[in-house]
Amino acid sequence: MSKIKIAFFCQNCGTQYSKWQGQCNACKEWNTIVEEIIQKEEKKDWKIATAPDAKRATKPLKVHEIDSAEEIRLDTRDGELNRVLGGGIVPGSLILLGGEPGIGKSTLLLQISLKLPYRTLYVSGEESQKQIKMRAERINPLSDNCYILTETKTQNIFKQIEAIEPEIVIIDSIQTLHTDYIESSPGSISQIRETTAELIKFAKETNIPVILIGHITKDGNIAGPKILEHMVDTVLQFEGDRNHIYRILRSLKNRFGSTAELGIYEMQGSGLREVSNPSEILISHKEEELSGTAIATTMEGMRPIMIEIQALVSTAVYGTPQRSTTGYNAKRLNMILAVLEKRAGFRLGAKDVFLNITGGISVDDPAIDLAVVAAILSSNEDIPVGKDFCFAGEVGLSGEIRPVNRVDQRIQEAEKLGFSTIFVSKYNKITLKNTFIKIRLVSKIEDVVGELFG
Repeated sequence: MSKIKIAFFCQNCGTQYSKWQGQCNACKEWNTIVEEIIQKEEKKDWKIATAPDAKRATKPLKVHEIDSAEEIRLDTRDGELNRVLGGGIVPGSLILLGGEPGIGKSTLLLQISLKLPYRTLYVSGEESQKQIKMRAERINPLSDNCYILTETKTQNIFKQIEAIEPEIVIIDSIQTLHTDYIESSPGSISQIRETTAELIKFAKETNIPVILIGHITKDGNIAGPKILEHMVDTVLQFEGDRNHIYRILRSLKNRFGSTAELGIYEMQGSGLREVSNPSEILISHKEEELSGTAIATTMEGMRPIMIEIQALVSTAVYGTPQRSTTGYNAKRLNMILAVLEKRAGFRLGAKDVFLNITGGISVDDPAIDLAVVAAILSSNEDIPVGKDFCFAGEVGLSGEIRPVNRVDQRIQEAEKLGFSTIFVSKYNKITLKNTFIKIRLVSKIEDVVGELFG
């Protein structure tokens, strides 16, 4: 037996040290360095029957000699996941899905594995086969392509993969795996790094995609070393409030597609329902018109979404006015209030202003500025904005309404949802013809005020 070796690793960034110290020199965090055993056993190459030419060495090619054919993707039978991934799962890729405990990560991947037309191996280190079967019967009891394995040792997982020969492998979760080649506990930095490296080697040599579930820390970051996110091809974030039924799937990193796309799900008793029309959950349904609300058109990737802006303006009771926002940048709200005070003559400096974007989402698209202005002035004047009006425009510091990108798609979405009028900047180049929606071109805040409250 060789002598066991000890090393110290930073839990935040993964930097290795020969002895313990209070602060990490790389990320400057305090008390994040822990002791781990790093003695490795001699590795034995595992063989997969489906691995073609796994040992063949590659040679350099000129750019024009490289085959530029479009990458074949595996359809997940889930429109929202396909959109976020860029069209489906790329063979041989490694996907990492992170999210809060209980948010629905395991439910999402189990639901997808039950719908997939490919042979799928779902490996769980957190739940028993009976627990997974109970959930699977609630979601989709008629699947014949999904195999369930409860195992945490990677060597045993690879033996089962060789026997079953799956087309997709799902691991729940990477923090529960361990390998015999590292003498440390599951979830430690050494184990996460080593097991992920083994899965990457497996995925690249066999061309079988692997999807990992990752835990997150109290700060919202994926647990383990930061190098974990660099090693994988795609990092997805599953967000939402457990007290609400809606969940949002975002792409934080994607080597095979855009990171601007968004997927929305509704949590139901039978699993997660895809929300193909997000505007249905982001716009309130009310019988009477109320002041302080306005509808904005925003873009998430290539998808136009209608959202509702709610504002409440009231006299400050405690002397110092409050400025509170939910889902919107507080500094941008202060800027818009200063523009209304300076350029449009509205005295809002002594009033409380509360702003909320319904649906629990956060938006940083400057095109919703005009709707924010309309909602604030509507609440201040106590005059409701027409419920069939919507807005798409950025507000400049001089009070001008600036043009926004993809205005044609925004107008088409508003028309499709039954809005009669949309306010946009007169400087936008609109190429649409024969539209039923009325397009109001405005250049300054005063034009909007005159149209809405004049």
